[in-house]
Amino acid sequence: MPLPDDRDQRERPKLKVISFDKEKQSLVEAEQPSITFADVGGMEDVKQKVRMSFILPLQQPEIFQAFGQQAGGSLLLYGPPGCGKTFLARAVAGEINANFIHLELQAILSMYIGESEHNLHDLFEKARAEKPCVLFIDELDALGGARQNMRQHHERMLVNQLLIELDGLHSFNQEVFVIGATNTPWYLDTALRRPGRFNHLVFVSPPEKEERETILRLKAAGKPQEEINFRKLAELTDNFSGADLNQLVSDASEKALLRSLQAGSIQPLTAIDLQSAVKERKPSTLEWFQTAKNYATFSDSNKDYQAVLDYMKNHRLR
Repeated sequence: MPLPDDRDQRERPKLKVISFDKEKQSLVEAEQPSITFADVGGMEDVKQKVRMSFILPLQQPEIFQAFGQQAGGSLLLYGPPGCGKTFLARAVAGEINANFIHLELQAILSMYIGESEHNLHDLFEKARAEKPCVLFIDELDALGGARQNMRQHHERMLVNQLLIELDGLHSFNQEVFVIGATNTPWYLDTALRRPGRFNHLVFVSPPEKEERETILRLKAAGKPQEEINFRKLAELTDNFSGADLNQLVSDASEKALLRSLQAGSIQPLTAIDLQSAVKERKPSTLEWFQTAKNYATFSDSNKDYQAVLDYMKNHRLR
């Protein structure tokens, strides 16, 4: 499971700066991530779907071409916040030795009519020029929300431009891999889910017990500490996201820091500190699951969110 802050702590990525809006001097950085799937614990189902969609077409193009498939395509990651969707997208780029461009909405928005659509097109053009390239669109619902709910014409036009760019995935976007991420896929425009666009929907769940143990060990590493049973702590943190676990260690560290200030010497982090922090914090994912359950139960005729219901059943979430 990726680290909760979605960043590789071992090595800073090599960057290539791309400017696509000279007036605003907006910059987009094309990274060459050093992380791969080996750095992503668990999530085997997600990895397998990514391999079939992105990796194997590059490694065995003859087989895929025989069935009319080529390297490139799109994938939509969804799930509770703080569960490592950005980290996973970077790992995909590292796995296929591709460039990585992280698109955030504020990087393309402009106050001038038509400029936002132009910026979005230029960004896709840069991704095509940097291929193989993974173009990661974070918070896709903010860019590709349902057009019928938009009051402003320019907002609908931006969604239209995104659809136009995605329509090229099977023509001039070969070796351009578009990965979208959202916490609320039910707010996306239905046209984005049409085959040929974001037709692969992948649920990124909170970390399982073994993954939680690894995250807790990593986040506590380097801090003065007594012997701590991280496996037991992992059992107490079911449904915690990676970000929750990061905050958990931070809360416990503050307790040890306060003791150190009072004692005038460094006091180690203890299991009691961590257990106390667990009691004071609930998983931030619970609210998300309740919302997702409503959509999965009453507004999911295609069973797109069945994975959410399966997870809730397996983890005894009501």
